[in-house]
Amino acid sequence: MAHQARLTRRRFMHFVAFTGLGLTMAGCRPDWVVPAMPAQPPTATAPSPREEIFYVSPQGNDAWSGLLPAPADDHTDGPFATIARARDAIRARKLAAQLTGPAVVLIREGRYTLKEALVFGPLDSAPVMYAAYPGEHPVIDGGQRIDPALWHVEQLGDRRVWVAVIPEVANKQWYFKQLFVNDQRRPRARLPKVGPEPERRNFYRIASAPSGHGGGLFDDVNSFQCKPGDIQAWTAIDDAEVVLLHYWIEERMPIASFDAATNTVTSSRFTIMSMHGDGEPDYYVENVFEALTEPGEWYLERSSGKLYYLPLPGETPESAEVFAPHLEQLLKIDGDPAKGQYVEFLRFEGLTFEHTEWSRTIDGKAAFSAQASSSAPGVIALRGAQYCAFEDCVIRHTGFYALDIGDGCLGIRVVGNELYDLGAGGVKMGGAPAGGAVALYTGNNRVTDNHIYAGGRVFHSAAGVLSMHAMSNLIAHNHIHDFFYTGISCGWVWGYATNISQNNRIEENHIHDLGHGWLSDMGGIYTLGVQPGTVLRGNVIHDVERARYGGWGIYLDEGSSQMVVENNLCYRLSSQAFHQHYGRGNTVRNNIFAFGKDSQVALSKVEDDDLSFTFERNIAITDGPPIFAGGYANTAIDRHIKSDNNLFWNVSGKPVWPAGFPFNTMALWQKAGQDRHSSIGDPRFKNIEADDFSLSDDSPALSLGFQPFDVSDVGPRPRDKRRDQTPGVSETPGV
Repeated sequence: MAHQARLTRRRFMHFVAFTGLGLTMAGCRPDWVVPAMPAQPPTATAPSPREEIFYVSPQGNDAWSGLLPAPADDHTDGPFATIARARDAIRARKLAAQLTGPAVVLIREGRYTLKEALVFGPLDSAPVMYAAYPGEHPVIDGGQRIDPALWHVEQLGDRRVWVAVIPEVANKQWYFKQLFVNDQRRPRARLPKVGPEPERRNFYRIASAPSGHGGGLFDDVNSFQCKPGDIQAWTAIDDAEVVLLHYWIEERMPIASFDAATNTVTSSRFTIMSMHGDGEPDYYVENVFEALTEPGEWYLERSSGKLYYLPLPGETPESAEVFAPHLEQLLKIDGDPAKGQYVEFLRFEGLTFEHTEWSRTIDGKAAFSAQASSSAPGVIALRGAQYCAFEDCVIRHTGFYALDIGDGCLGIRVVGNELYDLGAGGVKMGGAPAGGAVALYTGNNRVTDNHIYAGGRVFHSAAGVLSMHAMSNLIAHNHIHDFFYTGISCGWVWGYATNISQNNRIEENHIHDLGHGWLSDMGGIYTLGVQPGTVLRGNVIHDVERARYGGWGIYLDEGSSQMVVENNLCYRLSSQAFHQHYGRGNTVRNNIFAFGKDSQVALSKVEDDDLSFTFERNIAITDGPPIFAGGYANTAIDRHIKSDNNLFWNVSGKPVWPAGFPFNTMALWQKAGQDRHSSIGDPRFKNIEADDFSLSDDSPALSLGFQPFDVSDVGPRPRDKRRDQTPGVSETPGV
C-alpha cells in the first residue's frame, strides 16, 4: 500500500503541475486509494516547464514538423495533417526524453475523417491538451459524405425520390443504419408513422405470441402474430426490423420471414423479455421500402446498394450534405488498470465528434436489450484512464452513448459539453462491482454543466447519465431532456447486496420531457441498491410521461437505501413526484412535490419492520389525485415511514387523503403517529401557473421549518461560473 501511495502521489503532483498552466483537468482526489491525501490539491511551487505546441490542419502534411500553424510559403514545412500523427510525435519525443513539459495540440478548422478510431495508450500519458485552435471549430468525423455526383432522381408513385447506388453497400463492404442530411438525423422509413409532437406515439401492438423457454417476465421467443395488415410481404422484408417496446427496454428484432397466411413474424434473434402476459408490447417496423412516403425519410436496399431519400422542400442533390456513418467509435483512451498501466493527463477541449454507427454487438458483446441500454458502448471510451478531461466539446449524431467511462477510471472530468442526437445516452460510467478487483474500481469523476438532449434515438431505453458501479462522483448542473427513458440513473445492484455506488452527489440538474409515452418504469432520477453517502439535492424535474406505468420524478427502486433526497422540485409527472419501491433508512426532506397524475408520494413495497424513509419538511401539492398512494394504503404503514412537519394542499378542493386509505382523514393519520405537526394549507407559491414555485413571505410552510431553495442556478453554468468542487465532500454539515 505504501508503494501504491507513493505512485499515486507522484501522478497527482504531475497533475498539479499541469493545472498550474491553467489546463485544469480533474479537481478531484483518489481518496479511496490514498485516504490521507488532502481534500484540495496542494499549490505547485516548482516553476512551470516550457510547453510544446503542435498544430494539425486539413492543409497539413504528416511529413512536416507540425510546429507551424499554417503551411510555410515554400510548402516545405507546416502543421500535421492528422491528429494521430501529432499523438505519435509527442509519444516519440517522450520516449526520447525530449518532452520536458506539457504539450498542446491545436487543431485547425476543418473535417478530419477517420478510417479507424484514435487510440491513446499508456505511452501517451503526459500532460497533453488536444484543443480547437482559438476561434475555430474542427470536426472529427466517423462518417462519409455521399458523393453528390452519385444522386439521380426517380419517380416513386407521386413523389420524386433521390437515388444513389453506393458501391461499398452493393459489394457487401458497408451497411449503414443511420443517415444525416444537412446536420440533421433523418428517419428510416417506418410503419406506423410517428405521431404528432409532442406525443410521438403511434405503434402497432402484438396480437399474440407463444411461450418461450424463460417463462414469466423474461421469456425468450423469436416469433409472434401481428394483427392482419400490420406487417405484409414487403420488398426485401429481411432488411426490415421490428422494434419492440418492452416495459423499460426496447428490443430490435430483424425479420427473418413472414407467413402471410398466419400473420406470423419470425425474427433472426430471440427476445429477452416476454411478448405476452401483462399486455402485449407495442412495436414499430423500420426500414420498410413501402413506407417511404414522407419527406425526410430514407431507405437502403442492401442487395443492390441503392439508397433512396425523399427530400425536404428546398433540398437539392447538389447542395445537400448527406453523411452516412462508418465507424462505431471515434476515440479510445485504453489503459490496462489490472497491470497498473494507466493513461493519464490527457485533455480534449472544443472539439466536435460526429457521425458514428451502431450495431447489435461490439467486440463480441451484445449492445442491445438491457436496462438503460447499459451494454451499449461509448463513441468515446475510456478504460484505465486517470485525470483526463473532455470540456466544451460537442458529441452528436451517434449510434451509441457519447462517453463511456469504464474500468479503473479515476478523476475524469466531463464538463461543459453539448451531447445531442444520440443513438443511446450521454455519459455512462462504471467499473468493477463490489468484490471485483480494486484496480478496476471507478470513481471520483465529475460530470457537470453539460447539455444532454435528444437521446435514445436508436436505443430508446438509454439514460442521459448512467452511473453503474462508480463511487464518489459529482453529477451536477446538467441540463437533460428529450429522452425516452430515465434522466440520471445511479447504482447497479438490485436489493441489499454490497454496492460500489456510494457517496455520489446528484445536484442541481434540470431534467425534463422524458418518456414521451414510449416506455415504462422510469424516473427523472433513478437509483438502485444501498448507497450510503449518496445525496440527491437541488434538482428540478418535470414532465415525465410513461407508457403503461411508472413515470416518476425521483424513483428509489429496489434496495435503494441510506440516501438523502432534499431541496428538489418535482412537478407534472405521469405517476408520482416521489416513489420508493423498497429500501431502508432514506431521508426525504425539504422538497416540493407537485401535480403527479396518480398521487404525489408512493411507497410500493415494504420488507420486514425497518424504517423505509423519513419524510419531513416537504410541500406536497395536488390538483385532485391523493397525496399518498401505494404501500401507504396499509394499516401497518406507520411502522415503515416517519412523516412530520409537512404541508399538504389540494388545489382542486378535494380531500388530501385518498378514498379507501385506512387513515382517510388528517385526524386518523395523526392518531397513527404521523404528521402530528404537519398541516393542510395553501403554500402560497408566487406564480404556480408559470411554474414558479418560489414561496411568498407569508407561506405557512415557513412556520413548519421548510427552507426555501433557489433554483435559478440549476442547469449548466457559464464557464467562468463553474466552481471546482471535490466529489465526495459535502457542503452541508452532517450529510
